[in-house]
Amino acid sequence: MTTHSGRHFLQIPGPTNVPDRVLRAIAQPTIDHRGPQFAELTLDLLRRVKPVFGTNGPVVIYPSSGTGAWEAALVNTLSPGEKVLAFETGHFATLWRDMADRLGLAVEFVPGDWRRGVDPAAVAERLAADKEHGIAAVMVVHNETSTGVTSRVPEIRAAIDAAGHPALLFVDTISSLGSIDYRHDEWGVDVTVGCSQKGLMLPPGLGFNAVSAKALRAAEKARLVKSYWDWTPILEANESGNYPYTPATNLLYGLGEALRMLDEEGLANVFARHIRHAEATRAAVRGWGLEILCADDREHSPVLTAVLLGEEHDADKIRSIILERFDMSLGAGLGRLTGRVFRIGHLGDLNDLTLAGTLAGVQMGLELAGVAVDQAGLPAALEVLRAG
Repeated sequence: MTTHSGRHFLQIPGPTNVPDRVLRAIAQPTIDHRGPQFAELTLDLLRRVKPVFGTNGPVVIYPSSGTGAWEAALVNTLSPGEKVLAFETGHFATLWRDMADRLGLAVEFVPGDWRRGVDPAAVAERLAADKEHGIAAVMVVHNETSTGVTSRVPEIRAAIDAAGHPALLFVDTISSLGSIDYRHDEWGVDVTVGCSQKGLMLPPGLGFNAVSAKALRAAEKARLVKSYWDWTPILEANESGNYPYTPATNLLYGLGEALRMLDEEGLANVFARHIRHAEATRAAVRGWGLEILCADDREHSPVLTAVLLGEEHDADKIRSIILERFDMSLGAGLGRLTGRVFRIGHLGDLNDLTLAGTLAGVQMGLELAGVAVDQAGLPAALEVLRAG
């Protein structure tokens, strides 16, 4: 491996670059997690994290990955054999489906082409046909990290309401939380799943569930086996700023600093920045004459762009060239997209110049790999960034 000077460009769609401020916060001395100072920290974090979810309700914070938070959403609200409605929007939607199946739930899985989000009309059709209300929950990935497609959650909520169906709505915001406008309460979401290593600019290790009153009522009768993931003892302990187990103390320090950074920029400005960076990236891809995987202009992700190559090109070889020559990591194609797609992450602690450098590296790497690209790509992106 070639030795490079300067800072590595980590342009995968998570884990993202951890800001120096957050790293310094994590490096503070660990304190007693049973003491008053930690209780004060916990109560402050639980209050300040709510606006990121767009909720006034409880948010449960686990020492876990997002996968753990997936499981917590299911086991706290459902019983063995209950039916859930899920949609094949990409690799991670498929993994969440697999988890539900392994937990003993009956999954009705609506197939998809991995180029579009959840179709609200399909939600309405499936729920309208469920006259006995056998479907207990609808599972939606808000931003599918494997494809760069963002599903339209407000329209999905409207479809559930139009069908007059009582199903719970679960939404995975693992790669959208803190980067894309999201409104747990306003959109009528029952459990929002999140994690630390994407828009929250932290290392992996924290999982989140934002929980509605309806979900809490469902938890009272849910019979899936749970212990570590059980909301009840966590919420009870949180009332006094404590946890029923050892929390990830130093990651919570980092969360506090990340929340301060988001608050200083302003969430509306954070969301607008991600939209602008996504527009610049798509301008580059189109300018190069390449194809964006997302096929619906209403569903382009603000946090990553997946570039679809022809079968004559190996996306992994291109990624390898870019890593070796320019010390930049791009996201790989996952599942059925292996070797066909590379993903440009543009989320988290990112500014215009970092993105400009990223796109310059991608253009040079494509050329070195023998991909015929138009030189208009990079100037098209710079024009979007220049416009501000």
